[in-house]
Amino acid sequence: MDTPDSGTTWFLAQFKANSHKIAERNLARQGFRTFMPMQEETRRARGKFITQMRPLFPGYLFVALDVLRGGWRAVNSTYGVARLVSLGNEPTPVPPALVSELMRRCDADGTLLPPQQFEPGDEVMLTKGPFTDFVARIERITPDRRVFVLMELMGAQTRIAVSAEHLRAV
Repeated sequence: MDTPDSGTTWFLAQFKANSHKIAERNLARQGFRTFMPMQEETRRARGKFITQMRPLFPGYLFVALDVLRGGWRAVNSTYGVARLVSLGNEPTPVPPALVSELMRRCDADGTLLPPQQFEPGDEVMLTKGPFTDFVARIERITPDRRVFVLMELMGAQTRIAVSAEHLRAV
């Protein structure tokens, strides 16, 4: 994965349906730097859970361009790319902080890193919802990344399903 340069301007390119690999490959052949954050997605298909890598922003990838050279027309005519996202007649740059923060949260292959890994038995604090700041113990984690925690409520153990993003290690 590339790291953002201070002089690099990033733009958002929309690619054609199911053509992200084609667009990325053809842009790279022309010398353009690209960045497409990917994430694991678990879906149920034919009674089984299937985990696949999917773009974080379906239909879009980031392209680094030198605006002084005006190479954006070449991006628009690249096989697999539908168009650069524009306001008016010129492509609109993406805020550099957005791209650098996304790159920071991805590994070398562009895969989005999970916020934190939890295991059954870990003590966690809930950070969102009606039980914010309550301490619970992780009972189990399902393949679709739902976390079941046990909490002490009114003298009884209560099971609650929460998203891993709403938990913090104690």
